[in-house]
Formats: sequence, C-alpha cells, structure tokens
Amino acid sequence: MSKKWQFPHRRWNPLRQAWVMVSPHRTQRPWQGEVGQKAMPSGVSYDPECYLCPGNQRAGGAANPKYEEVFTFVNDYAALLPEAAAVTDAPASPLLAAEAARGLCKVLCFHPDHSLTLARMTKPEIRTVVDAWTREYQELSGLDWIQYVQIFENRGAMMGASNPHPHCQIWSTDFVPDEPAAETVAQKAHLDKTGHCLLCDYLAAEQAEGERVIFENEHFAALVPWWAVWPFEALVVSRRHLGALPQMSGEERDALADVLKRLTTRYDNLFETSFPYTMGFHQTPTDGGAHPEWHFHAHFYPPLLRSATVRKFMVGFEMLGMPQRDITAESAADRLRACSEDHFWPRD
Repeated sequence: MSKKWQFPHRRWNPLRQAWVMVSPHRTQRPWQGEVGQKAMPSGVSYDPECYLCPGNQRAGGAANPKYEEVFTFVNDYAALLPEAAAVTDAPASPLLAAEAARGLCKVLCFHPDHSLTLARMTKPEIRTVVDAWTREYQELSGLDWIQYVQIFENRGAMMGASNPHPHCQIWSTDFVPDEPAAETVAQKAHLDKTGHCLLCDYLAAEQAEGERVIFENEHFAALVPWWAVWPFEALVVSRRHLGALPQMSGEERDALADVLKRLTTRYDNLFETSFPYTMGFHQTPTDGGAHPEWHFHAHFYPPLLRSATVRKFMVGFEMLGMPQRDITAESAADRLRACSEDHFWPRD
C-alpha cells in the first residue's frame, strides 16, 4: 500500500461534486465510546414471530403466502402513497416552500429462509433476486407518474433494519431524489465537457492504478472509491456502459449476482460478523428524459470502523462541516482484498 496518503488531505468526489476529508492518523486515538454487540448469522430458518416469513401474518394484518423463492408486496407502512393530498395552505414566505409527494413503496423478500443474508445465499439464489429487481424496475418505471425507482437494502440492526429476514425495499417516487439528482448533474456535466461517460472514465482510472480495486469479474468491478466516506465503503460498477437493470444480458445478471455474493462474503469475513450496511442501486431516472450520461452502479455504505462492535459516527464536523474518514481508501481496499470468499459461517 502506498505511503503517500498517510497525512491529512481532501479528496474530490466527481460523482457528487463534493469533497471528503481524510485523516489517517486518527486511527491511533484511543476509543472509549460506544461499543455495540457483535451480530452473528441467525440459526433460525423460520421464525413464527417474523412478519416476513412465509405464511405468517404481517403487522398490517395481511398474511404472507408460503412463498418458496422471492416475495414482493406493497409496504404496509409506506413512506409515500400513490395518491397524495394537495398542499393547499400557502406559506407566508417563499422560503417555506412545500409540495405534495407521491410514491409507491414495496418490500422484496430475498428468500423464505429467515437465517440467510446475501452473503450466505448461493449465486443462483441471488440471481433470482436480481431478476426480481429487474422486473420491479420495469413495472414501476412503466407507471407514467414515476420518475425514479430506488432499490435499497438496510442490513442489520446497526443500520436501522427493523426485521432481520433477508429483504430489501423499493421506493418509487414522482420526483428524482437528491442523491441521484446530484449524480445526474455530475454525469451530464462530464459528458457535455468531455464526450465521455464519467464512470467509464473513472473505472478506467481505477483499473490503471489498481490500489482500490477489490476484485473484478467479466462484467463488474468492486472497488473502494477514491472519495469513500464510510470506512469500508464500496462501489460496484458495470464494466459495460448501461443505465439500468433491464439493459443487462443474462450473463451480466449472473455476474451481478456473483459480485454481490463475493463482496458481502468478504464484508462478513472482515470482522467475522454479519456485516451491517446500507446498499442501493443508482440507475437511470424514469422521468421520460434521455439519459445517455447515466451509468449503472451500486453503493455500499457499511458503518463498522475498527471491529465488529465499533462503528463510524457521522457527527460533529461531518454534520456541520464536511464528510471525514479515518482510514484511507487504499488501506480499506487492501484489507478487503485479503479477506476470503469462503464464508466464515458455512451454510448447512
């Protein structure tokens, strides 16, 4: 690993058009703060109290079918609703702006087995999930009022998951949310300026250096981005320029399942724990516009910093000034590269 970045410095995130501060020397400071509990894989394949297990009654009263693969349903406690009430109270000031927001929020269960995670599922099982994500994107983007489809997974109690059953959420909205909107601006600006795709150029630069690439397969690369904020943050980028899941060939869907399996297994093996993270796909907005600038990618934001029980907190300077990280992206990539792809907790 290069020693040249072992001093305080800032790094530019071209995808977000923002800076992140890196302070490698802070890893030496003593820790007397919060220490969480180590999370281990569940040994229970069926939990009669779980709202997401096959055949069980959900909190909203509906009963799940006895599903055998994936299962999707409209969220019983959705953050957005398809029919939104109009904002009728006019604010006294233009600084107090508000507008109605509509959406359709769904839950997708990955597997009937309560004990599993992506890291402990097989690649064919994950491919079934990839196919389900693709169908949901196609169906939701086909609604003329949906402008963006956000697929995301919160894994683990540390990241706010309210249920340990393997599942994700899909929020489709009648607006483009802030993060993909900012990435749209950045990618379009790069295309207009250079005639090239931003993430195509970025991936080529990372492949040339190699320091932050964790691994690649034929169709995807997994790397710790130059601008990573979270300690072991990762970016999964398609090697071919494409904007969304439906544009992938069967081989590319297999490759996406492969990269998800291998990356999440490395995560679990890093601290021998069921590794928490927030993961989500960023893909082409469905607002009816042409988006040649958009390049499919996934962000992994895991909070663990020093061990299975000590996490990174985004507080203080991070909230009031700018993002800051304590270990370099190169160091994080080096540690993830060293992890085995054989899960420390083998599946029965």
